[in-house]
Amino acid sequence: MLRLGKVLGRLGWMATVVAMAAMALWWSATLLIASGWPDPWRVVAAVAVALGYLAIAGFIGAGRRRWQAMAAAVVMLAPLMVWWHSLTPSNNRAWQPDVGRLAHATINGDQVTVHNIRDFSYTSEFDYKPHWIDRRYDLNSLIGVDLFAVYWMGPDIAHIFVSFVFKDQEPLAISIEARKELSESYSTVNGLFKQYELVYIVATERDVVKLRTNYRHDPPEVVYRYRIHSRDGREPRAFFLAYLDRINALYAQPEFYNTLTTNCTTSIWLQTLANPGHIPFSWKLLASGHVPEYLYEQGRLDTRLPYSRLQELSLVNPKAVRTGDSGEFSTLIRAATEPDSTPSIDPTSEGPAR
Repeated sequence: MLRLGKVLGRLGWMATVVAMAAMALWWSATLLIASGWPDPWRVVAAVAVALGYLAIAGFIGAGRRRWQAMAAAVVMLAPLMVWWHSLTPSNNRAWQPDVGRLAHATINGDQVTVHNIRDFSYTSEFDYKPHWIDRRYDLNSLIGVDLFAVYWMGPDIAHIFVSFVFKDQEPLAISIEARKELSESYSTVNGLFKQYELVYIVATERDVVKLRTNYRHDPPEVVYRYRIHSRDGREPRAFFLAYLDRINALYAQPEFYNTLTTNCTTSIWLQTLANPGHIPFSWKLLASGHVPEYLYEQGRLDTRLPYSRLQELSLVNPKAVRTGDSGEFSTLIRAATEPDSTPSIDPTSEGPAR
């Protein structure tokens, strides 16, 4: 029993050494990325914190003054935590034009008015004419939810967003993204360090889908559309209202985007909790490119066909390119046609995250 206690004690101290090394890495990266301090001060602060925690790890690993080293770790951590929590999100920054306005909704019984719907027209990815609209929707005319999966860097990572389909109106797409300022570009790493606010882009499909199929070429993006099957017919309404509640909450109180915990797929999964029959959490929600396959396995997509065949039929790009300037974009990309035998874009091609 005494030997077991010693073994557990050693394992505990070893774990503490690993934790101190991890804190050296985390806090030095945090200070470099999130402090906003000018050089060389942020570099000096990052190096000092890293060396401090590595020295603490060294004392603990060597079995020297372990408790004093632990006390020093707590003393170092306190101001870092105070500074970290002082970083607060804001809705008032110099935003890039495509995220310049926040959507919000007015709900009156079955009637919903959505404000600041993005409906830009594009001549290229970065050349567009801004246009924001308001629209009223009748919840009784909501007939389904489509899921879009956008690939640009291989089969494991995708941007996932949904579109709500109505009987007599254009679908309403909602894409959960990082809200970038004028001086910012997207970085997966920066997304871990409170560098972006969270935004729900509410848009027409001829904006948010056509942008990806027709105008993004560096790298090109491959888009698939899947109809989500409702178990009881009431799920689309609850799902839509959960989205609107979240949109209104962000309009009133901003939040930070986080690459791992508050991103397009985890946020969508949280919205599904409004339905009793929501799917269980899975690692495939983090490896976002596998989300459609996971929904298929859960019986939430059309399972009459093998998944590989369903994926072929769900490819949007060829149909979207053929729409040209047609005002019937959403109707045409849902046309029941066979996929092109040679898609113009390879869904497994590599490219930078965006």
